[in-house]
Amino acid sequence: MRTRITLACTECKQRNYDTMKDKKVHPDRMETKKYCRFCRKHTLHRETK
Repeated sequence: MRTRITLACTECKQRNYDTMKDKKVHPDRMETKKYCRFCRKHTLHRETK
């Protein structure tokens, strides 16, 4: 089952990305390095509620 999640920047706390994830493959919160247009650099983005 795939669910919709939102990724937020850890530095500026802006919610930048909406994506889908599989709960069976990633049961805990996802973390990826992505580009933040507010910080204008690649930062760590975490899944939010």
